[in-house]
Amino acid sequence: MTSTESAEQSQHKSEAQTENMPNNEPGPTPIPPNLRRLVLTGFMGAGKSTIGRLLAARLNWSFLDLDAHLEARTGATIPQLFERHGEAHFRRLESTALASALGQNNTVLALGGGTPEELTNRLLLEQTPATFTIFLDAPFPTLFDRCMLQNIARPVLADPTTAQLRFQKRHPLYRRLANLTIDTADQTPEQTVDAILKSDL
Repeated sequence: MTSTESAEQSQHKSEAQTENMPNNEPGPTPIPPNLRRLVLTGFMGAGKSTIGRLLAARLNWSFLDLDAHLEARTGATIPQLFERHGEAHFRRLESTALASALGQNNTVLALGGGTPEELTNRLLLEQTPATFTIFLDAPFPTLFDRCMLQNIARPVLADPTTAQLRFQKRHPLYRRLANLTIDTADQTPEQTVDAILKSDL
């Protein structure tokens, strides 16, 4: 296989992970012309993927989940990547996938919960023009309960104390990175999307 063919295959894989969301609204919701991508960040259970898909549909944009994008690029699941390579190598792969994802326009991007822990990733998000980062916030007990209800299978959730410590470590990073923070504790995904679109993007 030539390098060109390999690059084309990689591009097709990437495109396959970008979901064009059907818009059932009368017309796309207006958004400032200087913005080309919205990034959703937050802990497990924050609703990044659910809200991201709804938001993309309202904007008539594409939706991209960073974990799915990374899995498509590597041909392995997130747990497999952790198991085979360890967290340090996984985070390097994640940074490369994030740089690739930030090259797409008119896209709502949902980050992995740990993505902001890496300085490289924070710099990518802060320094990529036309990028607006939204932190979907909620108290840890609310997020943990959502994970249990949704049967989200992550090793860290087996120990609530460990999960809470991880949440406490990441929370200040989410806040620092965000251009906008939305409290989702008592809101449905649809209400959260409304709150985002009514804010000063």
